[in-house]
Amino acid sequence: MVLFGRLGASGRPEAFHIYSMRQAIEEKFILDVLTNYTTYTTYYKLLKAAEDDPAIPKKKGARALAKFMSLHPHNIEQKTEVMVEHFRRSVLHRLGGKAKAMVVTSSRLHAVRYMLAFHRYIGENGYSDIRPLVAFSGTVRDPDSGQEFTEPGMNTDMITGKPISEKQLPERFASPDYQVLLVANKYQTGFDQPLLHTMYVDKRLDGVQAVQTLSRLNRMIPGKDEPFVLDFVNDTETIFHAFKPYYDKTGLQAASDPARLETLKHELDLFQVYYASEVEAFARIFYKPAERQTPADHAHMQRHLQPAVDRYKAIVEAAERQEFRDKLSGYVKVYAFLSQIIPYADPELEMLYSFGRFLLPDLPIDRDTTVVQVGDEVALQYYRLERISAGAIEIKEGGAEYVKSPTDVGTGKAKDEKAPLSEIIQVLNERFGTQFSEEDRLFFQQIMEKACKSEQVVQTALANPLDKFELGIRKLIEEFMIERMAENDTIVTRYMADQGFQASAFPILAREIFETVRAESGDFCKE
Repeated sequence: MVLFGRLGASGRPEAFHIYSMRQAIEEKFILDVLTNYTTYTTYYKLLKAAEDDPAIPKKKGARALAKFMSLHPHNIEQKTEVMVEHFRRSVLHRLGGKAKAMVVTSSRLHAVRYMLAFHRYIGENGYSDIRPLVAFSGTVRDPDSGQEFTEPGMNTDMITGKPISEKQLPERFASPDYQVLLVANKYQTGFDQPLLHTMYVDKRLDGVQAVQTLSRLNRMIPGKDEPFVLDFVNDTETIFHAFKPYYDKTGLQAASDPARLETLKHELDLFQVYYASEVEAFARIFYKPAERQTPADHAHMQRHLQPAVDRYKAIVEAAERQEFRDKLSGYVKVYAFLSQIIPYADPELEMLYSFGRFLLPDLPIDRDTTVVQVGDEVALQYYRLERISAGAIEIKEGGAEYVKSPTDVGTGKAKDEKAPLSEIIQVLNERFGTQFSEEDRLFFQQIMEKACKSEQVVQTALANPLDKFELGIRKLIEEFMIERMAENDTIVTRYMADQGFQASAFPILAREIFETVRAESGDFCKE
């Protein structure tokens, strides 16, 4: 502070600049861990509402999960059931099936007993898609059984059959072999695992400890949406006060009314912006099994969205357009949250969620001011968004997770001499009203570098003039785009679906590849 701070009005030293958690979230450096923060009581209330309200479809799982509320609040077996079932239904499918969760326990003995309970419950139910690891220091003696436990002794490598050492644990947890990490005073600070999506808290948290622990979830990677926290111990007020000094705009998810979804859907239907037949046609493509998916599917889905876009544009009153957009955005947000708790089985709710998730970015915004509300513009994933429901992929089941969009991004022109592909960003921003940035330019740079590493591209460039070269690599560029779609799904989505957009971007990209290969005679590609 003496070196880098300054004296404030009070005469005491203060930081000359504060980069708040809120600012980091808005600028997409980290995720907001409080967006889907759900306490034990809230979780129960939502499940109970789903059971009591006959208008909300439900599965047997809702009743099974609700029963734990009537049991002892510290019953490890019941909490284990809740966590395992929630993970398998709402977390397992995320991030391409790579999502992970952390269970924060209150003591080393609790961590040991949770590990034993997880193994029992998983074994009794024959589950093979969830495997836990446990992290605690030293040796723990269970006073009830008299047994002694160590971390390596409880973590047996599923491949080698040998104990997993403390040093090996982070690497093994990062692998696809393990999904849940049970911790006791370890890995709550300084642990960087971007695949962590969900946290189950069974420990009293307060102050900076709460911030450090929950921030294990905030790592930003492509395809990761806002994380989910289920807290068995702490209340929202405690967490609010813990985050407030760092956040400057703290908000926690309160209990919602599940019946609100039905109301919103009814109100949206009355606008007649979309027809049920269009939603169902979209869903037939969206929920195709993975082995039947093709690069052309996104364009087909866009075709079913376009009539709704046209009807939206035809609405005369700006206030009515805004009302529809706000209600659709609200529907997507409410469903994204509630579906992590309530196992919805209504195909119409889920299909509208997926349809609305794709429709929102195509609805023009009436920009009467220079301020754009967060969430108005949504980043698409090319194909396929994450399903809500676990199990077999079936038409009319599942959905996509809503992703908050960034705020307005500066679109200042980059200098060509410093950024070879900046022309693409400049042209696309000017012609299509996009807001691509330096980060997006780097995506095109990566595509160019990958193309230069392709022997087929190099040989085509050296043997043909530019026009023939473009014809020869067009399909390859599309394949390179799809392979890297997780790194910039917005550009890939637009590139594959919008012929005008592609026609503007491809010639510039092809020319840069052609000139680089010719100038360097392939040396550029040997890095």
